[in-house]
Amino acid sequence: MIRRLTIAIAVCFCLGVDAYKILTVFPVPGRSHGILGDAVVRHLLEAGHEVTHITPFPKKEPPPNLVQIDVAANKAAFNEDYIDIKALMTKEFNLKDKNVLFSLMNNISSSTILNENVQRLLRDQSREQFDVIIAEWMFSDLYASFHAVLDCPLIWFSTIEPHWMVLRLIDEYPNPAYTSHFQDSFEVPFTFVERMSVLSSQLTWSLSLNTWVYDLEKYIYDNNIAPIIKKNGKPVPNYDEVRYNGSLLLGNSHVSLGDAIKVPINYKAIGGYHIDGKVKELPPDLQKIMNESKHGVIYFSMGSNLKSKDLPKEIKEGLLKMFSQLKQTVLWKFEENLSPLPENVHLLKWAPQQSILAHPNCILFITHGGLLSTTEAVHFGKPIIGIPVFADQFGNVNRAVQKGIARRVDLSFTMVRDLEEAVAEMINNSRYIEKIKELSLIYHDRPVSPGAELVHWVEHVVKTKGALHLRSPALHVPFYQKLYLDLLAIVLVTSIVLRFIFKNIHCNVQFKDKIQ
Repeated sequence: MIRRLTIAIAVCFCLGVDAYKILTVFPVPGRSHGILGDAVVRHLLEAGHEVTHITPFPKKEPPPNLVQIDVAANKAAFNEDYIDIKALMTKEFNLKDKNVLFSLMNNISSSTILNENVQRLLRDQSREQFDVIIAEWMFSDLYASFHAVLDCPLIWFSTIEPHWMVLRLIDEYPNPAYTSHFQDSFEVPFTFVERMSVLSSQLTWSLSLNTWVYDLEKYIYDNNIAPIIKKNGKPVPNYDEVRYNGSLLLGNSHVSLGDAIKVPINYKAIGGYHIDGKVKELPPDLQKIMNESKHGVIYFSMGSNLKSKDLPKEIKEGLLKMFSQLKQTVLWKFEENLSPLPENVHLLKWAPQQSILAHPNCILFITHGGLLSTTEAVHFGKPIIGIPVFADQFGNVNRAVQKGIARRVDLSFTMVRDLEEAVAEMINNSRYIEKIKELSLIYHDRPVSPGAELVHWVEHVVKTKGALHLRSPALHVPFYQKLYLDLLAIVLVTSIVLRFIFKNIHCNVQFKDKIQ
């Protein structure tokens, strides 16, 4: 331990690095969120900074300059095993529903704030001052309250493509006439029906966000955060001031993966930062399988939230039969044993996904369409068959289809037949390979790596004491002024007054004419 600490200090000294004290808040107990949070921490540690990390996935042997705040209790609020595949297939359980998402994430944010380890951190007046906070935004503004207690700049982090709900925290609402809702992926220009759909989504979700969701968050803030601020002898800011006081927004996105929408200057796209710069070697047995697959390898994984073992029996049997008829090798991330297995099918309880996708013999990726998986497919240049299940996965897969690098198959009782058709189309049509190569070039053609950009902007916020020069003035302009409703009111009132005056003058003239 002492040797590692000595090495870390020596590296910082040699590089002339100012070691900042950074608090990272990634409390969502989903494995993909844990991966994103760990990657942020990894880049900051490698840059020589000291990190305190709020996480439900603490490491057993953390490096010396990492302090972990354990919020594993959040797993009780979000159990990934609760997802019922049959209910999803029959549309009985809808994770696209706004009330489901808001309620779920409010439970997690409340659980995080009330966690005794987090409360201890916030109440400890002897703690060292943090230089900056990086907080994951996931359908809750509540983590903004950390910077009100700790009195340092706040950087928001968005796990998905930029959308109006997170952009509103640093700028005005994007125009729904050409900016999709995060679960949609309509192609611009929108049709009239699509424009109405996006507008309706923005209005209804905004109504929930600014009524009952806001009330729940404000209650937590007033009763659990405000007393700490008072105890520290500081004035308690209004909750609206707190949640709209972010310095920067780091986004897990890139234009190659999404749309070229208008974003404010303090939105920084760092999509792909979680991917290791150096691909790890495959285990020897898996390396041998992939090397010897002369017709190529198809990799099939439904991610961490949805388990293939929970698919209905007839679907699993149908997939095995369909895979057995392919000349390609199939690697299927599967959580238990299946028998009998076709010779060309190999089950993996754990899959080193990046290393598999990096192998030149991998020719196709069948995925649930999570943004991490989609990003890795573009990074390594592999076409996709997407089977979206919930949240942003539908939009991710639809955009990939529009870009010509994917086919979509819905999770349904006809998915075996649909998947067979999609596999045949993608293997035999070279345009998918050509398009993914084009997109991968766009993705990689950046001035610096996404990890380096992440570190740069975090340091920039600290150096400039909150990057006030990057903040949008739109946050301080009332809605009525943006639409010039005050000017319209003046014009209308002036018109009415002038009309009244001219009418009276006309009436007086007529009256005098009659008298004469």
